[in-house]
Amino acid sequence: MSTTTTLSEAYREHPLHPHHIIPIDFNSVCSLPESHKWPKSDDLYDNKISVPVIDLRDPRVAQLIGRACEKWGVFQLIYHGIPLNLLKDAESEARRLFSLPSRQKLKALRAPAGATGYGIARITPFFDKYMWHEGFTIMGTSIHDHAKQLWPHNHAKFCDVMETYQKKMNILADQLTQLIFKSLDISEEQAEEMNWVGSSSALQLNSYPSCPEPNRAVGLAPHTDTSLITILHENSIAGLQIFKQEVGWVSVKPVDGALVVNVGDLFHILSNARFPNVLHRVSVNQKRQRLSLAYFYNPPTDSTVVPIVKSGQVARYRPVTVKEFISLKAKSPEKALSCIKT
Repeated sequence: MSTTTTLSEAYREHPLHPHHIIPIDFNSVCSLPESHKWPKSDDLYDNKISVPVIDLRDPRVAQLIGRACEKWGVFQLIYHGIPLNLLKDAESEARRLFSLPSRQKLKALRAPAGATGYGIARITPFFDKYMWHEGFTIMGTSIHDHAKQLWPHNHAKFCDVMETYQKKMNILADQLTQLIFKSLDISEEQAEEMNWVGSSSALQLNSYPSCPEPNRAVGLAPHTDTSLITILHENSIAGLQIFKQEVGWVSVKPVDGALVVNVGDLFHILSNARFPNVLHRVSVNQKRQRLSLAYFYNPPTDSTVVPIVKSGQVARYRPVTVKEFISLKAKSPEKALSCIKT
């Protein structure tokens, strides 16, 4: 069962109205529309505190990743093996996409009950205001159909770069998952019992255009990811902020060549709530566009996620299939986890 099929099924049950899909034409607005004006926020924790940076070559990498996942739910990864020229090419192709005229991008608009293509964040209906964001979602072979709609005669490079990017990210995500398993003392036998043959994934390209009133706009509202893990490449423009308990909102300072890795809901469930599914949001910049590419990595969509419970502990969540949890999250992001609490 493919991710696209599962997401389509989940979203078909909860279709979006077109006004929750179509971004505004950012090039046509000179001031921030009321529809995009959020209350001013001064809740950023301004301190020297920073997200852990981990070298994948470190002999203690499993221990370091486990500690970062437990204390933060997020870390930055360096020397990860993804060629820097591939990261630059993927960023360049994302910029080429978002630089297209609005009327051209709308040719690849995500369907109301669809999961791929151009549009605004799927969490939009759960907030009173719109976000200063446009996105493009890729799953499997959807890339070819949408790319042809965007560039009828010049889509080959985009497809080649994004397909290579997804393959490399999938290999890295597999590697990171095994390291996290090791940090959780999950044995090979336990891993085999999960019967996670293969994986499912989605690639989300994000653009946060320069904004006339960044202190009143929101790039992405606070949310958690559904995934096991998310691997994020971003350009040099800061904007990602994560919430750390007993600290508050912390800015993730871009590190040249690093990837940001965060724990999603499914690893939070699997770890029996030992790893926080990190709440995060994105701010915008007055002068420069922020670009990011988020790779969402999941177990196969028909597999079941069962909390790993140590001796003396009780399961915080009941077992749940990936497909069921995606559907719960599509229906109500804030209530999905509470629906499976024991």
